[in-house]
Amino acid sequence: MTLLTFSVLLLFFSFAAGLLGALTGLGGGVVIIPVLVLLFHIDIHLAMGASLVSVIATSSGSAAAYMREGYTNLRLGMFLEVPAVVGALLGALLVAKISTALLSLMFSLVLFFSAYLTITRQEEDLKTLAHSSSWAKTLALNSTYPLGLQLKSYEIYHLPLGFMMMGIAGMFSGLLGIGSGALNVLAMDQVLKLPYKVATTTSNFMIGITAAASAGIYFAHGYIHPTVIGPVLIGVVIGSFCGAKLLAKIHYRLLRIIFSFVICLVGLQMLIKSFTG
Repeated sequence: MTLLTFSVLLLFFSFAAGLLGALTGLGGGVVIIPVLVLLFHIDIHLAMGASLVSVIATSSGSAAAYMREGYTNLRLGMFLEVPAVVGALLGALLVAKISTALLSLMFSLVLFFSAYLTITRQEEDLKTLAHSSSWAKTLALNSTYPLGLQLKSYEIYHLPLGFMMMGIAGMFSGLLGIGSGALNVLAMDQVLKLPYKVATTTSNFMIGITAAASAGIYFAHGYIHPTVIGPVLIGVVIGSFCGAKLLAKIHYRLLRIIFSFVICLVGLQMLIKSFTG
């Protein structure tokens, strides 16, 4: 395969990764890693480095649009970024010392179960919850988001548990090179009980910072190669811009279906990785 063919194909897949990452809050890594490893036969560590770069690009391409449109909860994202970055740094430091087989197996099982929870949750269930987290009230994290032509208010629940889960999400991001978006969205949707579009857009804002915390360590190890990340960056940024435009027009139920399907694919990928190494 010539360098031109490689670049054009990688540009196309990176566009799809950016589009999907912006819509689901997962980042582009869930597409980039299997494409690079299975299709182009690139070393897994180089694929993980490119994955982290694609996550940063997805976040950069869509976060500004989501904040401008009023979906992203900036205060919540900055608060939850603290444990996520600490976890990402710890995971990246341990990546060369810990076997990821057991982690991949556990992570895949969590994703399969979470896909079921995501697809079955009804946002109307929030009416049955009595009070939001006292932390959320003290830190003024409750907010609003656009729904049709009006703003709808929402409250945040179980914030201490969500804070802890973000640290775990960051650690998986650093250890597995997949970005923390999957666990970010799940924590905000299932634990904090955020509206789904708020969860995905706030995750998009957060994942770039979390990935940047560990990408520097991957670069120091030589796992970020310019020939690979060039087409990835261009394709992912364009795709994430398109995804940001589409999100406001898509019903949250369809987003839940897309997210559940994608994390099942990620779970299958992690399951295979746990047995094959």
